[in-house]
Amino acid sequence: MRSVLLVEDDIFDTMTAEKSFAKFNIPHRLYTAFNGEEGLDLLLGRNGAEAIRPLPEVILLDLNMPRMNGHEFLAELRGNPDFQHIPVFITTTSNMDVDRLNAENLGVSGYIIKPLDFESSPDLADSLSLLERLLK
Repeated sequence: MRSVLLVEDDIFDTMTAEKSFAKFNIPHRLYTAFNGEEGLDLLLGRNGAEAIRPLPEVILLDLNMPRMNGHEFLAELRGNPDFQHIPVFITTTSNMDVDRLNAENLGVSGYIIKPLDFESSPDLADSLSLLERLLK
């Protein structure tokens, strides 16, 4: 079964993502972290968290979170050779060019403006790319 790590501090957005996956019958196990530190804990198996193994096929990452934001998480992730290959899709309310550019410079696979909806997202190309990756 595929696994997805969702790093998101908003419960409503987490539920919306889960409903979008269910709508398209994407079999997956969803791991959730409420900030970047918790996301790294799940990947590294630290601070009492069991490491996600096998590694998630995709990470969905919010940018604006407490403790460790998405940009900080992404920099840590890309700095670790064990995690550099994991595709990351940004899911955010920020449509600011600077956020998009910073994320692209850190090698994201897509940038999706919330809510995550595979049918009506304004960033439909990135949403469909994510959907395609999960269906493979």
